[in-house]
Amino acid sequence: MKTSLSVEQTREISQRLREANNHFAERYRGETGRRQPVHTVYGGAHLFKSDSAKRLGELARRSLEQFAPDFLTFAKAVGLPGSETLPVALDESDALTAWLYVNPDQVRSENKPLWLARTIYNRVTEKLRREPVEDFRIDFEDGYGNRPDDEEDGHAASAAAEVAAGMSERTLPPFIGIRIKPFTEELRERSLRTLDIFLTTLVEKSGGHLPDNFVVTLPKVVMPEQVAALADIFDLLEPATGLPTGSLKMEMMIETTQAIINERGESNLPLMLDAARGHCIAAHFGTYDYTASCNITAAHQHMTHPACDFARNMMQVAFGGTGLWLSDGATNIMPVAPHKAFEGAELTLEQVEENRATVFRAWRLHYDHIQHSLVNAYYQGWDLHPAQLPTRYAAIYAFFLDSLEAASERLKNFVEKAAKATLVGDVFDDAATGQGLLNYFLRAINSGAITEQEAMSLSSLTLQELRSGSFVKILKGRQKLS
Repeated sequence: MKTSLSVEQTREISQRLREANNHFAERYRGETGRRQPVHTVYGGAHLFKSDSAKRLGELARRSLEQFAPDFLTFAKAVGLPGSETLPVALDESDALTAWLYVNPDQVRSENKPLWLARTIYNRVTEKLRREPVEDFRIDFEDGYGNRPDDEEDGHAASAAAEVAAGMSERTLPPFIGIRIKPFTEELRERSLRTLDIFLTTLVEKSGGHLPDNFVVTLPKVVMPEQVAALADIFDLLEPATGLPTGSLKMEMMIETTQAIINERGESNLPLMLDAARGHCIAAHFGTYDYTASCNITAAHQHMTHPACDFARNMMQVAFGGTGLWLSDGATNIMPVAPHKAFEGAELTLEQVEENRATVFRAWRLHYDHIQHSLVNAYYQGWDLHPAQLPTRYAAIYAFFLDSLEAASERLKNFVEKAAKATLVGDVFDDAATGQGLLNYFLRAINSGAITEQEAMSLSSLTLQELRSGSFVKILKGRQKLS
């Protein structure tokens, strides 16, 4: 076939394009499939103990047992899909009730809301017993406050000793870290001293090791220089404490308008990621500081404000494809009963009902906020109170389980279509859609919403294919088998 250009003429252009493509692929590697925690629980450093996660789980179960002792009550309280059609109590003479315990799959096809309510409640209660907290952040910022230097020094050392004890006792959650104070001119020295004391003590007490998935959270980041400073401190602390190079990781908190757009009108977010030099693994959105920076009054500072949607979307655009985990903020209305029963005195019926209504309103708000986050592809958020843990897991499980059948059918059809296109020599260039469908199952498994066995039976994928985490690898493997 005759051409107008020779290979020699286009070699330099091709080389430049090759370099650009390789640079792009290096920066935008996509999701790794590694487990991302569904939440981060924040707690003051002065209160942290090696078994804090276990104690939070006990408090969460107590709240659930007190206010929603059965799955129907809980489903209606938080507003699970189809809960408005459910009865207040089960009719033991109803055949469907019997099938619920004998053949839940039949109930799933005949009355999905009933199946969802019971399945989610069971999985939530099991999760609260087995692993109530996925990620805990020992807080030296808002949840701790400003204290005398000797007091914060002591808490930095004692919190580190508790982490070391938790490592030995195996009582830590799977993800853990500390939030230091921001790198403002007033607080940077205090922040760095706390980090130094904490890490030095932790490494000494633990025999030179960090807990699994340890991270340092830098709040109120406004410019790349602050991120770069923490990366520089990591580079000094690692050899000083004997930690392997690159073992210290950070996450940025995006809480101000300046973090989104800098003084030159540029997106600050990619610049801050570059400044981390590979140390940054996540970016968390701070709802209330961000809305305050927008001059939004306190009455309207909430998770679903349009200003928050804008900021979160900017984070997605800037960090999409980089593999950086994104986390949403917190619901600050706590599911706490206003009336307490003291020794020798019982609550009135009106007080009992007010307690119940208050907790249910807070649960519903928290559930709705999490659903809003999930719909907008924020699969992690903050929790501030143990009574929020039941709704955190309920919202996540409902999100995945409610659309599981549709996602399963789409993935099966997509894999079949893509494999056929590959086998007949066609170019299948929509692998991103297939990867997105696969990621749905990977996130559902990692969150505990479904098991690997359920994912395999519904998607027709093998365990090896699921664990590969790659749609392209699945297609190549099936091509070899055909």
